[in-house]
Parts: sequence; structure tokens; C-alpha cells
Amino acid sequence: MAYQTKQHQALLRCLEGQGQAVSVSELAQALRQEGCPVGIATIYRQLERLEQAGLVHKISTDEGALFQYCFQEGTHRDCFLIKCERCSRIIHVSCSHLAPLYDHLEREHHFLINPRKTIFSGLCAACAAQGKEESK
Repeated sequence: MAYQTKQHQALLRCLEGQGQAVSVSELAQALRQEGCPVGIATIYRQLERLEQAGLVHKISTDEGALFQYCFQEGTHRDCFLIKCERCSRIIHVSCSHLAPLYDHLEREHHFLINPRKTIFSGLCAACAAQGKEESK
């Protein structure tokens, strides 16, 4: 990514600091609180550039798009998201153990997985533990 404005740098810093997927309005509010107000249109434009550069995951939900900083370097083949079905938290994961699955699906089923758009659903550790407590 060549030229970076102050707003671009502030947005990237803000995303890195969030640690979770956030909406554009949440980003705008966080930037205002940091003393760097950025217009919504500018945020969308910058997020599009960051997504194209592989620095941001764009997650489409029923409520609208969410964005999460991607700390994965390189090809992003080991990069994916997991979403808790109970608390809706989305977690960025970097794990090479899925590569054999991706390879199998490509070789045997002629299907190429896009790890940048792959989201696995289940229960996070906290929600799974809470479920066990409730069933006692």
C-alpha cells in the first residue's frame, strides 16, 4: 500500500486496537473518541482499500458488514474466522492445520476455498462452559 493519509493510518490503528469485528459506525465513534473524526464515506473507502490489501476481513452479517483487522502475513491460506453461535463473537484465527482440508477439497472435489471469506460456526470456550453449567 503506497500512500497513506493520517486518516488511513488512524483507521488501521483503530482496527488493530479493536481486537474484534466492528461496524463502520463503531469505527467512526472510536475514531472520534481518539480525536480523529473521519467521515463515513472515507471510512468505507479506506476499508475497501485495506480489504484489497489483505489487511482487513469484511464479514457480511444480517445486520450489515463488520470489519476485522487481519494480522496474518503472506498468502492468508492459514487465516480464517470462527463465530460463536451464542454470543456472536467473531475471532480471527491463524492455523496451518486447515491446509490439508483445503488441499483435499481442491484435489478431490475441485473446489477452491477462499480462506479470507471462510467462517466456521460453533461455540467459543466461554459459551460452551456456560452451556455445561446450565445443563447441570
